[in-house]
Amino acid sequence: MPGQVGPVDNEQEGLLGYLAQMRYVVRLTAYGLTEEQLRATPSASELSVGGIIKHCASTEEGWLATIRREPQSVDFGNYVENFKLAEGETIEDVFARYDRVAEQTEKTVTEIGDLGYQIAIDHSVPWNRKDLTHWNVRWILLHLIQETARHAGHADIIRESVDGATAYPLMAAAEGWPETPWLKPWSASS
Repeated sequence: MPGQVGPVDNEQEGLLGYLAQMRYVVRLTAYGLTEEQLRATPSASELSVGGIIKHCASTEEGWLATIRREPQSVDFGNYVENFKLAEGETIEDVFARYDRVAEQTEKTVTEIGDLGYQIAIDHSVPWNRKDLTHWNVRWILLHLIQETARHAGHADIIRESVDGATAYPLMAAAEGWPETPWLKPWSASS
């Protein structure tokens, strides 16, 4: 996927396109890392690249359930675990889950076809606004873009702390871009 979202013809296509781009850039932070590096927590927090990607998949899955009006329960113990790769869990497992969630998000939004479609706000959790009664699909997609972009930034910092890699050299390596005088694709030896 290129470094920029392509032209969009309508709002729904744009929102889904930007969400797909943010999924891609957060996943890119795992490119070339070992299992140990995916679990490393080199910053002041307990966040790891693998854990952040897992959290993004889990968050999107939760909002998808909200759009579908599926029952959910908030388990704060499980919430913390969604920021960590479980024993034996691989990044491939997380990527496969994220792919399934992404496919279902796009399918659900396309089937609904109305970005103004309203979903009642769950007021049982403290972070949801008490002064509103409904979200709509448009707001949820914008929120997912914001949330994924925020965590992509966290993952960028953690990745750079792990091995010095940054976003565009990683993208260049993942996509096979040629080296230029101003951009050298990342390699494990660089």
